[in-house]
Amino acid sequence: MKNKEKILIIIPAYNEEKNILSTYQEIINYNKKMKTKYDVIVINDGSYDKTENILKDNKIPHISLVTNLGIGGAVQTGYKYALENNYDVAIQFDGDGQHDVNCIKDLVKPILDKKANMTIGSRFIKKDSSEFQSSQLRRIGIKMISLVIKLKTKKKIYDTTSGFRAIDKNLIKLFTEIYPIEYPEPISTVYVLNHNYKVDEIGVNMKERKEGKSSIHTWKNFYYMINVILTILLLKRGKKNAK
Repeated sequence: MKNKEKILIIIPAYNEEKNILSTYQEIINYNKKMKTKYDVIVINDGSYDKTENILKDNKIPHISLVTNLGIGGAVQTGYKYALENNYDVAIQFDGDGQHDVNCIKDLVKPILDKKANMTIGSRFIKKDSSEFQSSQLRRIGIKMISLVIKLKTKKKIYDTTSGFRAIDKNLIKLFTEIYPIEYPEPISTVYVLNHNYKVDEIGVNMKERKEGKSSIHTWKNFYYMINVILTILLLKRGKKNAK
């Protein structure tokens, strides 16, 4: 896809010394092969390992935060960069190698076609869409959150915690002003739906993390699920903002 629109890939990275270079290089290689022009900005979220050195040594475009803000703060920093540099689409893309750059074209198409304001890369809408579908315990939590989102917004979202997503200019601007710091993926999705923006879920491939550890550990799954559900239930419905 030879995109005329300006498309930015935002990669939040916290202690990703073992993954960040290969993740970045995968995108660069894809650009060369497919003649695309996906720009990249890495948000180094206060890493204390060698992530910063790797970014500098390999001249990878990045913004370094002086302290760890968490995934919400890091991604919002990327959205602010996208707004300042007039990007049409911003894509959240994990720095751990789990997301497949080949799926980006499918993720951005509904946005470029003006059929969606946000797209979510999903492991679950097609049984054969992804080689990795997370642990059984985490999938149970995702299903519970999905049920609550459906009750709250009347829309079924299958992969509620997916960090592989794209947004248009309207939401880039909105998210620079307000973006959840805690549980950003499910909460921002509900916020967008509550304000009558269009959300589409796209089947994508995801891979298992090769190195390092996820920020959500097994013992945190139940705590995460309960807090997400309570936060969703407390969200108020907004006015219609979509264009």
